[in-house]
Amino acid sequence: MQDTHLHHYEEHLQSSDLLKDIVIGMSDGLTVPFALAAGLSGAVNGNVSLVWIAGIAEIAAGSIAMGLGGYLAGKTDQDHYNSELKNEYWELEHKREVEIEEVRKVFIEWGLSKHTAEEATQEIIKDNDRWVEFMMKHELGLEKPDPKRAHKSAFNIGLSYIVGGFIPLIPYFFVDTALIGLKYSAMITLVCLFIFGYFKSKMTGVNPWIGGVKVMLIGATAASVAFGIARLIQG
Repeated sequence: MQDTHLHHYEEHLQSSDLLKDIVIGMSDGLTVPFALAAGLSGAVNGNVSLVWIAGIAEIAAGSIAMGLGGYLAGKTDQDHYNSELKNEYWELEHKREVEIEEVRKVFIEWGLSKHTAEEATQEIIKDNDRWVEFMMKHELGLEKPDPKRAHKSAFNIGLSYIVGGFIPLIPYFFVDTALIGLKYSAMITLVCLFIFGYFKSKMTGVNPWIGGVKVMLIGATAASVAFGIARLIQG
């Protein structure tokens, strides 16, 4: 029964990490190439191939940069955990009485009686590894990170960026002018941004309709500004 609970917890944790990675990658993947394509469409109306060539180059560079960011974030979490773990073992060795009192304090804050808290404390401190694990989780609030998290995060974010980035570029492969491509790209991308914002907000407990509109407006604003600046420079 206990193993089933832990297995369920790990699956839930990993699913949460995966969804977070997808949200990070997709949100930028939909918005940045869309804004770039809109800006180029305002500057080079006749040369539609330039838009999708530059868009593909941006997606390649952006996915690498975003994936690297996810990797570094995952490594930072691991390094921070390992540093705190080392520090806890040192404190057990050199500040044992202080650490025992901290264990007691945790149990008292949970509402246990002094007698029960003392019994639980004495049980915990019998094993140093279990003691350190307890302090990491309940004193510092740190869960042991997945050792493969950095690589998984880099892959998930990079792939999500690529998938999201190609959505605003697809129309440009089938039209003769960049402005026509922008018209279809805007329709497709804004719908996708709304859907993305809707489900993202639904998962986080925010009003999904408001969340969808907000994400869609952010993408529309970014593309409009890029298009307007390109037109001003061209003019």
